[in-house]
Amino acid sequence: MRILLINPPHTAIGSRIPKEQLPPFGLLSVGGPLIDAGHDVELFDAEFGPKPVETILKETIRRRPDLVMMGHSGSTSADPTVRRIATLIRKQLPKTKIVYGGVFPTYHWADILRECRAVDVIVRGEGEDTIVKLVDALESGAPLEDVRGIAFRRNGVPHATPPAQTIACLDDYRIGWELIDFARYSYWGGKRAVVMQFSRGCPHLCNYCGQRGFWTRWRHRDPKKLAAELARLHREHGVELVNFADENPTSSKRRWREFLEAMIAEKVPLIIIGSTRADDIVRDADILPLYKKAGVLRFLMGMENTDETTLAAIRKGGSTTKDREAIRLLRQHGIISLATWVVGFEEETDLDYWRTYRQLLSYDPDQIMSVYVTPHRWTPYFRIAQDRKIIQTDQRKWDYKHQVLKTKAMPPWRIHLWVKLVEVALQIRPRALWRNLFHPDREVRHGMRWYTRMGRRVWIHEVLNFFFRDRRLKNGPTVREFWGEPQDAEEQSMVIEIEPPKPVIESPARV
Repeated sequence: MRILLINPPHTAIGSRIPKEQLPPFGLLSVGGPLIDAGHDVELFDAEFGPKPVETILKETIRRRPDLVMMGHSGSTSADPTVRRIATLIRKQLPKTKIVYGGVFPTYHWADILRECRAVDVIVRGEGEDTIVKLVDALESGAPLEDVRGIAFRRNGVPHATPPAQTIACLDDYRIGWELIDFARYSYWGGKRAVVMQFSRGCPHLCNYCGQRGFWTRWRHRDPKKLAAELARLHREHGVELVNFADENPTSSKRRWREFLEAMIAEKVPLIIIGSTRADDIVRDADILPLYKKAGVLRFLMGMENTDETTLAAIRKGGSTTKDREAIRLLRQHGIISLATWVVGFEEETDLDYWRTYRQLLSYDPDQIMSVYVTPHRWTPYFRIAQDRKIIQTDQRKWDYKHQVLKTKAMPPWRIHLWVKLVEVALQIRPRALWRNLFHPDREVRHGMRWYTRMGRRVWIHEVLNFFFRDRRLKNGPTVREFWGEPQDAEEQSMVIEIEPPKPVIESPARV
């Protein structure tokens, strides 16, 4: 079967400004198994440019695929674009099947199938195993009902099959690296880069996280096999940087240490960046030298909030003391700390923002990134926020970089000014400027300067967009009125695979 994977253009400011791009890891992850199953697979990455939808349609018509597959890592805000592309393709290629996957469609499958007749099938949860079975069914004419983990229209009505099982061994499915030209993808200031996963899922219970339930449980790849694959990408394709897309790669100290030791043994000069938890860094204080030696140069840590009461309410499971200590430890070992600060969990006031600013100053992170709380229907936090008013009904703006919830005590413009001023104040502190300009570690200095340049451009665009381009409602619908009923009872997108019982080996009878 001729299959075209389309990575749709994203509308988020962060995707447009850096002028650098990472490969669409999710599409490559399903592309590999499809190639191995004997299908003719091609990737069209419309993020480059970005390509207008008319160009995407033209290129799709030129290729005449039997099947088009779309998905995006920023699936909530990319969903309107996916629907538009699907509708245009359906008009021109009525016989081409269109399959859609990702986090947002996994949960909003019924809405999408009702509202966008162009989409034929939605893959729910992990796609590597499901997509091969789905394509086999489409090719052979077998009943789609027999394929677990999908949704489609049955007699014109949206219908979902039982959830698929989580993949027990992530190493069973390879990534389709042959689908990309490595020279086109870069990050960190021109370094050839790829996205990778050491693990999937997270064992923690943060109630606002839209990813934890999607992956259902935490699993990891074989540390040595992953290190060997990364080393091969460096030696054969010149890859210089790996961006881990894990929610929490360091969940298991033993397995993470095995990976670090395997990377050190490979002796390749790869830069590793990713996300983790502050309490894992504090836990790993004794092995942080291995982090640095293996190539770890920056970790993003979700501080989320600087108020202990709020942290408890969102079930973050961390503490401000550990947050501060994690930043200190990373700096001590020459690793950049990027702290995220989430705005909007509570009805903040000017005093709250001033307290947050003082607290962030005491943390003294190398880099800071602010995002806005964005309630997802399948998370427990949705029930907490369901009666709050929405000021941004353009789904394309639900990218964590736009305010979407109304705050009774403060107008949006004042919140925006507080956030932007806090970012500037933290980045122009004398000690922050000194690290940026004179840090003794050349790689750290490069990473700090690159992030500062990119952040400055994003900051300017965010301010201009807020005041001159974005449109907000003064009194919009509630979260529940906008999205519908809560889905937290369906948060787990897959079922955990039950390993077969091990055979009992009986001792030979004594004679």
